[in-house]
Amino acid sequence: MIMHRFKQVLIAALVSAGALAGTTAVVQANSLDAVLKVGKDKNVAAAKSQQKIDRLADETRDLLTDYKTVMKQIDGLKVYNARLQRQIDNQLKRIESIDASIDESTVISRQMTPLVIRMIDGLEQFVELDVPFQKEERLERVQFLRDNLDRADVSVAEKFRGVLEAYNIELQYGRGIDTYRGTIDLGGAEREVDFLRVGRIALVYQTTDGATSGAWDVTARNWVDLPAGDYDSAIRKGIRIAKKQATIELLNMPVAAPEAN
Repeated sequence: MIMHRFKQVLIAALVSAGALAGTTAVVQANSLDAVLKVGKDKNVAAAKSQQKIDRLADETRDLLTDYKTVMKQIDGLKVYNARLQRQIDNQLKRIESIDASIDESTVISRQMTPLVIRMIDGLEQFVELDVPFQKEERLERVQFLRDNLDRADVSVAEKFRGVLEAYNIELQYGRGIDTYRGTIDLGGAEREVDFLRVGRIALVYQTTDGATSGAWDVTARNWVDLPAGDYDSAIRKGIRIAKKQATIELLNMPVAAPEAN
């Protein structure tokens, strides 16, 4: 009987020990799962943190690139602004110079008008006293300049320029040879003739039929007949040269002898 109870107690103890061992195993398994879960959570959190770090690094790199680009633009703008400032300073100096010129031009304008008038008067007097070639055309040019004096739409500078051009034209007359057709009073009758001008040293004419030739006498200030045959051929040749119908060559022209002082 005692032995039987001892066996029962032993079996109960073994059963209790087995149950305890099973409970411990379950507890240990639960603890391991918890540890693994914590580790997994840490890895996930670490991965998320790394992603965030990588994103911040990329953003920082982009911001740095943008910063360098902006700094280069700023440096370029500084150089541009410095050059632009120099241009502005030069323009301001130019404006000051122009303002001063405008003030001076008012004074010059008042002085130029009387000068232009005197130059026109002198030009008209010169044409009247000069060898009478193309006199009507030259006097019309003088009258045109005189009419411009009262025009408000023509500046003083343009009026002065026109007078200088007229003087230059008169200057060129003394350096070339020219021919033109016109009329002249011969023996009380108007005759059509060819005029030949050699600079300002000789002005001659010849009738269109070649029968009569004459020259302007500077001293007597009138037309004189030339002896028949003396200059007829030379005048005809000179007219052809002036018309570019013959080559240039020496011509025997009636030229007034220089007066002794």
